[in-house]
Amino acid sequence: MCCMASEPNNSYASGKPTPAGQGTVDKILTPANVVTMIRICLVPVFVVALISPWPDWIGFESLDPWKAWIAAIIFVAISCTDWLDGYLARSRGEVTDFGKFMDPLADKVLVVAALLVLVELGSLPSWPVIIIIAREFIVSGVRMVAASKGEVIAASWYGKFKTVFQMIAIVLFVVKESPAVLGLLTPQLAFGLYLLSWLVMAIALVLTIVSMMDYIWKARHLIGFKPKGGQARVVDNATLAKQCGVDDFSDEIRIEAARAVVEKARAAGKTVGTAESCTGGLIATSLTEIAGSSAVVRGGIVSYVNAVKKAQLDVPDVAFDGESAVCESVAVAMAQGARRALDVDVACSVTGIAGPGGAEPGKPVGTVWVGVASTGVAFAKECHFEGDRASVRAQAAQTALEMLKDVL
Repeated sequence: MCCMASEPNNSYASGKPTPAGQGTVDKILTPANVVTMIRICLVPVFVVALISPWPDWIGFESLDPWKAWIAAIIFVAISCTDWLDGYLARSRGEVTDFGKFMDPLADKVLVVAALLVLVELGSLPSWPVIIIIAREFIVSGVRMVAASKGEVIAASWYGKFKTVFQMIAIVLFVVKESPAVLGLLTPQLAFGLYLLSWLVMAIALVLTIVSMMDYIWKARHLIGFKPKGGQARVVDNATLAKQCGVDDFSDEIRIEAARAVVEKARAAGKTVGTAESCTGGLIATSLTEIAGSSAVVRGGIVSYVNAVKKAQLDVPDVAFDGESAVCESVAVAMAQGARRALDVDVACSVTGIAGPGGAEPGKPVGTVWVGVASTGVAFAKECHFEGDRASVRAQAAQTALEMLKDVL
């Protein structure tokens, strides 16, 4: 039978990975979240500092030439709190769902507010702002589609550099025409600052577009640009073994694959977990037969029925193909759920029909989806195994171990 790999999908964890040993806590008023909320509350302070005649209000008209600089300092201070809340969340083991939602939202509120103020002041034309805001709408839409199908798209380094250059450009545009700058610089230096401001903004806009295209590329199979795969071709087990990157299927080879996983994980300092349905714990059993596996194997979840997949692995209802769990989206969601639930670096999943009964329309006995999730990647492979129930389970377990080894 055959295995067909679907396109890898990045997994998303607010762009800030949680170290091993830390999970997601069910709290809102953590120090990190408080810092995030303060950051959002300070955005109006920045706006008022930049556009209002506050020096006249307090009777310090002499500060008026420096108003833009004070607003820029406030903007930089607010931006720096983004690092602070991330550090607090990771160091204290208090990564929360609320924080994952609010942290990127706070960044977007700050950047969009600053850009709109610059347009109002006439320091920046509207077209760069339209590009930046349009990108955020498009990326948010892609993420919503991915989430509805049980997948997440991770932020790439393009997005991170985009944010950095946007914030630097905003600071430059805030101060480049302030009376304090124009009064201190020669016309040549003032023109140089003007060119520098636009150069940084141009880089930010390029990264804005590139990061958007990166999101679309990663999610192309979700939004119709790439089919999820064709029909399975029937081949013998020797061909299947070759396609899955193994020499043959046997108990001995499966244990050797488990040994390779343990050794590679130990060498890389990674932890491993499993989420199994039709294999019923065979992958975890294979791993724990290896001496020293306790250094890397944190555990496994046998989610034999859909209710357990939903409750223990957080597989969303929309991931299921009707009532069937034998599909790509469930395999990916199971692997991602095992990573979260077991707090491991790499996790594999198996969901399929081992037989002798249970065949579904278009999914004969032996149909198995094997998934893997690691930092920044989550994907699944469709396999069609031959043999009896025990043979299908053994082949699925060995394939999952080989995929784990490759990812490690």
